[in-house]
Amino acid sequence: MRSTFTILTSACVPLPLENVDTDQIIPARFLKATTREGFGDNLFHDWRYDESGRLNPDFVLNKQTRNGEILVAGKNFGSGSSREHAAWAITGYGFRAVVSSFFADIFKNNSMNNGLLPVVVSPEFLKDIFMSVSVNPDTTLTIDLPSQTIVNNCTLRSESFEINAYKKDCLVNGLDDIDYLLANKSKIELYERNRNER
Repeated sequence: MRSTFTILTSACVPLPLENVDTDQIIPARFLKATTREGFGDNLFHDWRYDESGRLNPDFVLNKQTRNGEILVAGKNFGSGSSREHAAWAITGYGFRAVVSSFFADIFKNNSMNNGLLPVVVSPEFLKDIFMSVSVNPDTTLTIDLPSQTIVNNCTLRSESFEINAYKKDCLVNGLDDIDYLLANKSKIELYERNRNER
């Protein structure tokens, strides 16, 4: 079982770039591993490090004033190839949610399958978050998954967001697809018995 996700209040890391694709999230040369461990070290690798392997001080993940469990990204985040490793890299780094005005569908589904919550907000609300964080790096957001709301605690603006009911249930209860099936094993067995008796 993975960690449950109910209400998260955290500082956020702003990445106000549009059309960030999965190769920028985790470059293809790091995809040889088949387990989730270690991918967080290479999240946004080509932006975090220069050609000699030194940290790029201008990149947001390398700034001491920027931290938190929520990544706030520009429109069309996670486009490109369908690599699940992108979600592994983001969760491996320590993020529990990503906020954007639009996600690529495959990335969105991969995220929820791996315990990462993608929160879709309006362009206006996204702009409000970026503005708040630029003024105050300690700005926090509160994501309430059970009520499907997100609050900018700096401006107190809030919005509701949509999520697939099944995926919501899995995230709230810390279940992946296999855990969900096992949790409903008795119901499945009862259904099968009743079906065979007809």
